[in-house]
Amino acid sequence: MNELAELARKLENLIRFGTVAQVQMQPPRVRVQTGTLLTTWLPWINPRAGLDREWNPPTEGEQVVLFSPSGTLAQGVALTGLFSDLIPANGDRAGLHRSTYRDGAVIEYDSIAKHLRATLPGSAELNAVGPVTVITDASLSATAQGDITLTSAANITITAAGNVAISGAKVDLN
Repeated sequence: MNELAELARKLENLIRFGTVAQVQMQPPRVRVQTGTLLTTWLPWINPRAGLDREWNPPTEGEQVVLFSPSGTLAQGVALTGLFSDLIPANGDRAGLHRSTYRDGAVIEYDSIAKHLRATLPGSAELNAVGPVTVITDASLSATAQGDITLTSAANITITAAGNVAISGAKVDLN
């Protein structure tokens, strides 16, 4: 291959579009289909990868941009997160931060409406070593289709400026 052709090949490979063909979890790598080429295993760019880290691996079919600073695809990295006709955007307005998961879970914060919402198809759990406090300037309610249980290794205190009502088919205040 002459030098001019090699230079042209390297320039073409500096920045390319492609789609994730395969995902490997350990170590985290992807193979990308770009045109007729299938890359070797390449790292993907993640929002954080230091002492604070995020883990959100790409999925097959996700559109990416390949950056190969040397012009050699085998030394490139994949920048994930490009919406496509196959995988369209999961939001449609400014101020919305939404994470949508393959099982149907959605966690979103709308900074314009000032509203946080989590829709979960399964269970949820909050674990804390220290105290957990919920403060609201409005009402607080909990609704369950099953039982609600409060358990404490110490005391339970209910304080109200108004009335306290406890009702049920059977009320046991032992």
